[in-house]
Amino acid sequence: MSKLSPLPRFAPKALQLALAAGVLSLATAQGALAQEKVLRIAMTAADIPRTLGQPDQGFEGNRFTGIPMFDALTHFDLSKADAPSVLIQGLATSWAVDAKDKTKWVFKLRPGVKFHDGSDFNADAVVWNVQKVLDKDAVHFDASQVGVTASRMPTLRTARKIDNLTVELTTSEPDAFLPLNLTNLFMASPAHWQKKFEAAAGATPADKAKNAWTAFAADASGTGPFKMARFVPRERLELVANKTYWDPKRTTKLDRVVLVPMPEANARTAALLSGQVDWIEAPAPDAMPQITSRGFKIYSNAQPHVWPWQLSFAEGSPWLDKRVRHAANLCVDREGMKTMLGGMMAVPKGTVPPGHPWWGNPKFDIKYDVKAAQALMTQAGHSAAKPLKVKVQISASGSGQMQPLPMNEFVQQSLKQCFFDVEFDVIEWNTLFTNWRRGAKDPTANGAHAINVSYAAMDPFFGLVRFTSTKTFPPVSNNWGHFGNAEFDKLIADARNNFDDKARDEALAKLHARIVEEAPFVWIAHDVGPRAMSAKVKGVVQPRSWFIDLAPVSVD
Repeated sequence: MSKLSPLPRFAPKALQLALAAGVLSLATAQGALAQEKVLRIAMTAADIPRTLGQPDQGFEGNRFTGIPMFDALTHFDLSKADAPSVLIQGLATSWAVDAKDKTKWVFKLRPGVKFHDGSDFNADAVVWNVQKVLDKDAVHFDASQVGVTASRMPTLRTARKIDNLTVELTTSEPDAFLPLNLTNLFMASPAHWQKKFEAAAGATPADKAKNAWTAFAADASGTGPFKMARFVPRERLELVANKTYWDPKRTTKLDRVVLVPMPEANARTAALLSGQVDWIEAPAPDAMPQITSRGFKIYSNAQPHVWPWQLSFAEGSPWLDKRVRHAANLCVDREGMKTMLGGMMAVPKGTVPPGHPWWGNPKFDIKYDVKAAQALMTQAGHSAAKPLKVKVQISASGSGQMQPLPMNEFVQQSLKQCFFDVEFDVIEWNTLFTNWRRGAKDPTANGAHAINVSYAAMDPFFGLVRFTSTKTFPPVSNNWGHFGNAEFDKLIADARNNFDDKARDEALAKLHARIVEEAPFVWIAHDVGPRAMSAKVKGVVQPRSWFIDLAPVSVD
């Protein structure tokens, strides 16, 4: 807990020892791997993202255990650095909404695809994977996978096999966003799980199923370009090449990828500089000159990824006054923060930037204007002698969280000049991410009036809808602050129910403009995804996306 005081910059002793053990283990294994083409990556996560099909640890899980090991019906194109990442075919080769009933979609599936265990991918597998998170009566239903899946595709209801390579998906209402949402539904092998189930102990089918999922997580089977080889919780995950992958363009030249959890930026940086790893996420900003001077390369790119404070609209919240919300957005010195981060951020004007199809020309201009912010706070009854107390729940590390301790401390000091008295509740990242789905009214919020969870904004649901719809209040999705009303629900319906791209963009632009004007967030930074790596790592494409594809990467 910190209140206008420096936040801890170093990991607790136990964590330091655990990290040291992980690095030592990594070093010990290097001799055995010397003849292989191995890529060693230090993640920001404190643990290996889950490997049972639906990853946790935020989108770092999708990036490192979802996309490499599993495929979805639809993918984002991660092959370009100079163009937006758009939706492309994945395990589905085409899809279309029913002209007469727009709650029904037909997906044509890719023929000849095999899971890592050798079983066939087909329509039965799609139905099974939908059931694993939506059908509570299915033997293989896994409640532990629901939170990170259903909240990302809240209108999906059922899947039905039409023929071996055709499946019908049904939504609760017409939803033009569904194909984008399905990038998060990863396909695990039903046949492989069934073998685990048959071998599992348990007094009831539910007990056996739970144990089967545990066994599956330790020996996973997807259809992706990498297969699981070795898994040590909290220490390392090793993936090996799937040489029979269905897409020749993504058949990797690597023999092995080693993933290591390393949540502290200085530890990641030290591991890179000492040669213990080849690639690190989010390097320590003050070490970037040293990193580049030593011959390492830093990649970054503009991406649809927002680093905000999401505000509470629960009864008694200090953010219920729009003047206060606007004042906070006017009082953050974002250019100063950018300097602190070594230039590794973009300054936001909203969830999407000006010029984006969803921009919409909002009437409220997010900028640095201390005098205007002070005037608003004075109108709201606050002053230096009578500051407004706000509490924010944050993490010390985590997927997409950039450098959360120094960044939040910077915002804390910025807001002080505008009569805000900011207190932090610092908790572990995965706990924070879980709390995000429970909402500001839940006891896990611990009285916080805001939460600092970064988010990807590459599609309408992720970037706009899930934070502003009354249908996405917790625990359905991530409207943590319970923001929304009939006006926003109507704007969302206009976009969601429109299957014409241009008209849908126009509807989303109206929605975005109103979001910025009402300011349910303090927009603080847009991430540019900095990652540093050895010069021997080749073939890296840093897309305009929160995600990155490991398949084209090679190591000299």
